[in-house]
Formats: sequence, structure tokens, C-alpha cells
Amino acid sequence: MHIVVCVKQVPDTKIIKINPKTNTLDRRSAPAILNPYDAHAVQEAVKIRELTGGTISVLSMGPPQATAVIKRSVEIGADRGYLISDRAFAGADTLATSYALSKALEKISKELPIDMVICGKHAIDGDTGQVGPGIARRLDIPPITNVIEVAEVNLKEKTVLIKRKQTNGYELIQSQLPCLLTVEKEINEIEYSPLPNMIKAARYEPVIWAVSDFENVDRTQLGLKGSPTIVGKMFSPPKPEGGKRLDGSADEQVKELISLLMDKKELLTPNSAN
Repeated sequence: MHIVVCVKQVPDTKIIKINPKTNTLDRRSAPAILNPYDAHAVQEAVKIRELTGGTISVLSMGPPQATAVIKRSVEIGADRGYLISDRAFAGADTLATSYALSKALEKISKELPIDMVICGKHAIDGDTGQVGPGIARRLDIPPITNVIEVAEVNLKEKTVLIKRKQTNGYELIQSQLPCLLTVEKEINEIEYSPLPNMIKAARYEPVIWAVSDFENVDRTQLGLKGSPTIVGKMFSPPKPEGGKRLDGSADEQVKELISLLMDKKELLTPNSAN
């Protein structure tokens, strides 16, 4: 069983700020971390390997410092890692990112055939959830999203039984391998890393590929050239106003409340479209 987990280095969104001049994320204002959903994806791969045996690879795209999230993945339990890093990848949206990662996955599969690709549900800096399904479409394998449990892996039949979350309930899906999963945080708990994993991660150096290391790559589908998405504006939402305290007698409070409601009556008018 060969599982490849796609991981991303993201800014900690609890700390990050928005540049008011450029309307973009100020990535220098927050430390870079392993995308939390991707950490759960790596942990799930470890759980599956405990049942089936095999190898876990991790794959990331980013600047040279993104090796840190690969090392963190090795600390969780991955066996090896690959980083695709080149200026040609810079500025990629989800379409260009899925294309670049799919080319890397094709190269990895030539070394060792891939049975399963696992991604986090989405990255906390973009929140689109598009890269995983985009990879699956390019590799022509089934995508299964919002996974909360890998119930069974049958290597003999080359099938996997998955429980996924829906808006109004849950769904059990049996899929052929290879397939791609995108996982929710609730699928598992991140376990404490054993000391051997920590030592291995500290010493580990991932394989780094540039665009020139790939065959049959259409450079017009990479980076900014391959990114049709345009962000018009990005801004911090206004802070909510505090509540107003009403003083005085009950009659005075009722009158003041009615006055306040009349001032905001447009918010109370039912939408005619509904």
C-alpha cells in the first residue's frame, strides 16, 4: 500500500493580518505552520498503514522553507517526502496548483505505484477545498470528499469503504483503489510523536524537484500564467457593534426598544424572494 499525502505550509490564521494597501494576506505577520487539515490527513495515513503495511509519502509545493511541513509530516509518521519548488510555480491558484501536484504525483507513481492520495478538506489560508478534487480529476481517479472515517481497506479486492459527512447526515461509499480522499479534522486525533520519529524528522531532507525535473509539462498551466482566478479585494470584516443597554422603567425601556427597532426596520423586512 502506497499512500501519498498532499500537505501545504500556511500562515497561522489566528495571528495573520491583512495588508490594507495591497488587500492581500501579510504572510510575514504570522508563523508558517502545517495546514491543520493536512496534519489529520497524515495521521490518517499512519492509521491505515498500521492495518495494511506499506509506505507513506508526503508531497508539497512551495518555497524552500516549506521543507518544514514535510519534516513535521515525517515526525507524525510519514516515511518520505517530496517538495516541488520553482519560481515557475509562484502565484498559482487552485487550478494551477492541482496541475503541478498531479505532475509530481505522476512522477512519484513511476517510482512506486500510488494506491491512495489523501488531502486535507481545505487549506486554512484559502478555504476553497478545490485542490484535492482538482488533482483527482487530472489523475482520473475517484474523489471522495468530507471523509470522517476510513472504515475498511481491502487490498485483495482493491477497495476502500469510506464514511463521509453530508449536510443532512452521513454517507457510506465503497470505492475502487486508487482514489483520493479529502478529510475532516474529526477523522482522528493527532497523536504525540514518538522520539524516533522526532529524531528522523530532524535529520530528514526531502527530495526537491524543479519544473525541469518533470516531463511533458505545459508551462502555460503553471503559476500566474495558469491561474485564471483574480482576487478583486480582500479585507477584514468589521468588528460587531456592542449591545445597547436599556435603562429606566419598563415603559421607558419598551418605548426606547421600539424606537431602536424602527431605526433598523429594514433589517426586519422579509426578503420578497423568499
